[in-house]
Amino acid sequence: MRHEGRTAPALAAFAARRGGAERAHRTGEVRDDLEQVFRADYPRVVGVAARVLGSRDQAEDVAQEVFLAFGRSSVPMQEAGGWLTVAAAHTALNLLRSGRRRSAREEAAGGEPTVVPDVADAVISRDEHSRVRAALARLPRKQAVVLVLRHSGLSYADVAAALDMSVGSVGTTVRRAESALRKELNPDASSD
Repeated sequence: MRHEGRTAPALAAFAARRGGAERAHRTGEVRDDLEQVFRADYPRVVGVAARVLGSRDQAEDVAQEVFLAFGRSSVPMQEAGGWLTVAAAHTALNLLRSGRRRSAREEAAGGEPTVVPDVADAVISRDEHSRVRAALARLPRKQAVVLVLRHSGLSYADVAAALDMSVGSVGTTVRRAESALRKELNPDASSD
């Protein structure tokens, strides 16, 4: 299975965090298809969260939260992929926004903000990543989620299904979100 080396330890950590797979199965706390869905969708959920956060470690924490929520949900298995992807984007955006507020408090208190290493810093400066993430966090939630999902490799049809939108609305929302993101990144530029 793809990513088996990463998925197996993550599944073990996930099972430990939720109190053990056997206990959960015996007491009926968690749905029976959770392990199957986890193995199939974990890499994508982590990937979406990592694109938003820029940190694989934080993305794995987000994935655990998302799968815990899914484990307690009644989402049909055939809708799991879309639900998990949207939940990963929302949870990562929430973490990004709370981190921005924490950084502002730390700066006001005179503390140094924590810098999380990012592989992409070898190509693009850390400042640029921070600017893009901050701008993404300022977008309306729907635009930010659509933009993250689309740029995470989902097709317009997949994004539409995941968010219960029409395909045409996805395209319009992506264009508006990209325009809003450009304006956030360069507020002094003239409009297109």
